[in-house]
Amino acid sequence: MATQHIILLIINVIGGVMVIASYIYGLGGQSGGANVLWGGVPASIRPVYFASMIISALGFFAFLYYLFFRITPGDVVIAGRFDFSLFYVIFILMLLPSALWMPLTNLYVANPGTGLWVGVRTVLAVVGLASIALCWAILSIQTKVPGVSYWLAVVGSGYFAFHTAILDAIVWAALFRQ
Repeated sequence: MATQHIILLIINVIGGVMVIASYIYGLGGQSGGANVLWGGVPASIRPVYFASMIISALGFFAFLYYLFFRITPGDVVIAGRFDFSLFYVIFILMLLPSALWMPLTNLYVANPGTGLWVGVRTVLAVVGLASIALCWAILSIQTKVPGVSYWLAVVGSGYFAFHTAILDAIVWAALFRQ
């Protein structure tokens, strides 16, 4: 495994553990459990979110597979000016704010205030923008290895971006405070 792959793996393992730990802590530390985190999101659309979360997770694994097993990091050129290390920044910007979302939301629920709400919206926006950047980067790889895994990575990153940028950062945020 190339050094660049190992660095990306470390980022994903540490970031993934942080996200999972924040969810465990966040769900356990909130009276009312997960329902509180839905806020004003109608119960009728929550199944859409659950299905979308599963599709997004599958998309996440599709683009990870492509990045880890189908391309050679040393050969990667993105949009004529970036190398594989751009993925480090993108994944950090997806995972770190993702780990902050639930604790910030719990803080906001316990003590509603403009500053905390701006924090919640900011972490969601950063994750959404980083997810869009990931989709762009995969589409812009000039040294791409074509095939089914590439197109699954494109579709997976596109759907992941849709979920994080639209469903989470815009729809959830708009409905939460209703």
